[in-house]
Amino acid sequence: MVENECDVLVVGCGAAGLTSALAALESGASVIVLERSPIAHRGGNTRWTEALLRLKGGVAPNFQISDDFVEGYAAQAGYHITPAQIAESAQPRETWSSLLRTLPYLDPDVLDAFASSVPPTLKWLEGHGVRFRVMEYPFIFPAPLIGIYGGGEALIETLAPIIERKGANILYEMTAIQFLLDEDLGVAGVHAVHSQEGSMRVRAKKTILACGGFEGNPAMLAQYLGTTMRYTRPVATGGWYNKGEGIRLALDIGAAPAGDFAECHRQPIDPRSSVSEALVGAYPFGIVVNARGERFMDEAPADPLGFLEEHCRQINRQPDGIGYFVYDASIDDVPAWRRMIRSDQQPLQANSIAELASKVGLPVDALEATVRIFNNACSQSRAFAYRRDDAAAVEAYNRGEPFDWTTVMDGFSTEGLVPPKSNWARPLMKGPFGCFPIISSVTFTCGGLKTTKDGEVVRTSGALIPGLYAAGETMGIIYGNYIGATSVLRGVTFGRRAGRHAASAVARKG
Repeated sequence: MVENECDVLVVGCGAAGLTSALAALESGASVIVLERSPIAHRGGNTRWTEALLRLKGGVAPNFQISDDFVEGYAAQAGYHITPAQIAESAQPRETWSSLLRTLPYLDPDVLDAFASSVPPTLKWLEGHGVRFRVMEYPFIFPAPLIGIYGGGEALIETLAPIIERKGANILYEMTAIQFLLDEDLGVAGVHAVHSQEGSMRVRAKKTILACGGFEGNPAMLAQYLGTTMRYTRPVATGGWYNKGEGIRLALDIGAAPAGDFAECHRQPIDPRSSVSEALVGAYPFGIVVNARGERFMDEAPADPLGFLEEHCRQINRQPDGIGYFVYDASIDDVPAWRRMIRSDQQPLQANSIAELASKVGLPVDALEATVRIFNNACSQSRAFAYRRDDAAAVEAYNRGEPFDWTTVMDGFSTEGLVPPKSNWARPLMKGPFGCFPIISSVTFTCGGLKTTKDGEVVRTSGALIPGLYAAGETMGIIYGNYIGATSVLRGVTFGRRAGRHAASAVARKG
């Protein structure tokens, strides 16, 4: 059997893994990186992401977190934690009870470390050649965000060669399947297997798990998120490599779970497409029906930035986990609606609803009835014009002047319809009619491991697991809805913290 050894072993080659490795190398440690994928796919989810960053507006290098960054995470820090436990968590960590140290809750010091470490981490990456630019997410109300120039692939292809030049050994197509434990039940490396060529033991003084979540593992998805997850798939190729071994191996030796194991970050995609993030985001400008031809959700509720996740959950609960976005030619009144569609597949089109139903494979009578009832409810809604207190705006609408769909919810809602459509409720009457199928995809899972602010993994006893760290998606800090444009920030920030801490611990021990 092949034997290797190093100071710091990093499992995973994405944003968290590469920053862990680079930080450890710069602190004087020897490093080996294990990566499940072949070199062409290295980087897991990171490789496929646009790498948007939740920073204040402006042009890089304005590396200041957005004003709602901390508030967003603090508002979703866990579920039904007692006031006494919250009060205790405000005290220094060394005074915490063993129970509090294992609580499924985003510890204040972890959140503080996240927020305060973002600016120096991004400046550090910039110093290594990572570039930034202003970008937009292709949804209804576009908002400028700073992102990594070239996306996640550029981050991977910038950092991987750097760590190799600094002496790290990246071993591809290697999967960690078992921890090597020392006499104190601390982690002393891993036993790993190659996809074709046998096994290897890597002995390490510190091991950092940066190997993602379990969105590529259907068994774990069904176990933790329920049976409707059988209908999902990862949003990008990189997600299939995230099988959850890092999380499972750590739980098996007594690591405390953290993060929301019953939730994941979802996006609506076209199931016919093979491209990464084949988003279908324009559905609020039409209706969404299930395989029975029936509407089942409010396509445009009041909060446009918060309903993507819930809509994906609702689509997942439909027969075969699929919905169908149906629209008419009046959608062309919406400026650049096609930028909200990232599928490389063309819509199904027809000159009538009946013909469209036949092409899509929906029951003709049911879809015709659904559209007829919806149209009638829209006709009645004209008395409830958008911005009801703005008479000039109402008059402008009645004169047929175009409405700026992409800056404000219009308030045009259906009347007497269940479920309602709260905004943009215009009848579907103008051919040709079109349809995109939609399924819910999994961007990443939220359940992971409880860690300190430096990534040290906590046991269920409240003590630390000697030698073991976690960073990025493998650590659990998200509860409820994902706070957008923070996943790459989480990876690079906690990756750097874990790598520096692990290397320093090795140096102190000698």
